[in-house]
Amino acid sequence: MLAPFACLPEASRGRLYPERMSSFRSAFQRDRDRIIHSSAFRRLKHKTQVFVEHEGDYYRTRLTHSIEVAQVARTIAGVLALNTDLAECIALAHDLGHTPFGHTGEDAMAALMAPYGGFDHNAQALRIVTKLERHYADFDGLNLTWESLEGIAKHNGPVTGPNADKKHDGPLPYALAEVNALWDLDLHTHASAEGQVAAIADDVAYSHHDLHDGLRSGLFTAQDLMDLPVTGPAFAEVDALYPGLDPMRRRHEALRRVFGRMVEDVIAVAQGRLEAAKPQSVEEIRLMGTTIIRFSKPLYQELKAIRSFLFHRMYRAPSVMAVRAKVTQVVQDLFTAFMSDPRLLPAEWEHAVLACTDQVELARTIADYVAGMTDRFAIQEHARICGAALIETHTGPQFPT
Repeated sequence: MLAPFACLPEASRGRLYPERMSSFRSAFQRDRDRIIHSSAFRRLKHKTQVFVEHEGDYYRTRLTHSIEVAQVARTIAGVLALNTDLAECIALAHDLGHTPFGHTGEDAMAALMAPYGGFDHNAQALRIVTKLERHYADFDGLNLTWESLEGIAKHNGPVTGPNADKKHDGPLPYALAEVNALWDLDLHTHASAEGQVAAIADDVAYSHHDLHDGLRSGLFTAQDLMDLPVTGPAFAEVDALYPGLDPMRRRHEALRRVFGRMVEDVIAVAQGRLEAAKPQSVEEIRLMGTTIIRFSKPLYQELKAIRSFLFHRMYRAPSVMAVRAKVTQVVQDLFTAFMSDPRLLPAEWEHAVLACTDQVELARTIADYVAGMTDRFAIQEHARICGAALIETHTGPQFPT
């Protein structure tokens, strides 16, 4: 049985385009399945998480990250008697709008699109699931339920109003504004508990796997993590239980304890806050004025120290920064080339270009195309159009480390 504040598929606000109910899948299960079968989801296989896709077969990509987020979301949602299908759906969709080359590509695209309404990967995900996926005979997009769209739009919190994050100051990204004008997503309220679970699952997943990938890359060592909160005690516990364990197993055993600590903390905090608030509906969750699913304050502060470490030793490491500069150039060159000569776009995009009535619409169409590229395709297209291979795409055989 689900909690009274869980989202129930039979109580959904429905779909923008009415459809017949499935005889064997709930509305949220259908949403999840449509996301998994979408072109945008498949392309996440070759999109950067931290390391560019060609740098190694063992690093996380946006696809493997999304799967890990969905696993965490299902676990937390199940313990809290929430709708696991909806939490999984939002988790799987949360990164659909990412450009090639991760946040570096998004930063480049946001700068290029600043004169044309801005760019944000959450807003772009909405544009994908409401417009750009064009496979169904009856509608553009995936025709997801309102609850799934809401979760994608504001799983990180309200986008407008007094409780909105300051990073949302200013006009809404056009992709979000367009969807919200079509169907009001109550952007001033918090997301459902399932949407909040997807957001915290994202934090848990990347905090865990970025430590794994950073160690694998050699940007820092296990000894470096001994001096940090959470990771240091985890390694010490493993050393006490398994003295002399080989380095790869030691690393895995320690980081799985870090992972477990985060998940257990989120569940304990949520159970305490839910017991105190006693919400009786999903609307009460949305209107609480604060998130109900979150880390405890002590763990949050400890994770801030870990993230600061990762920022300086991994995200801004000289070798990573060198690649960041190259991939930024790739995105800038491609966007500029297509804006100067839209005929460079594939033939199947000709209709979309001809429908553009001004430079703003053209820029948004080109942003859709470039943002949808995988890392490898963007690198290949840059070499073809610009005549320069900024990034070597073959690194030889990869071995687990």
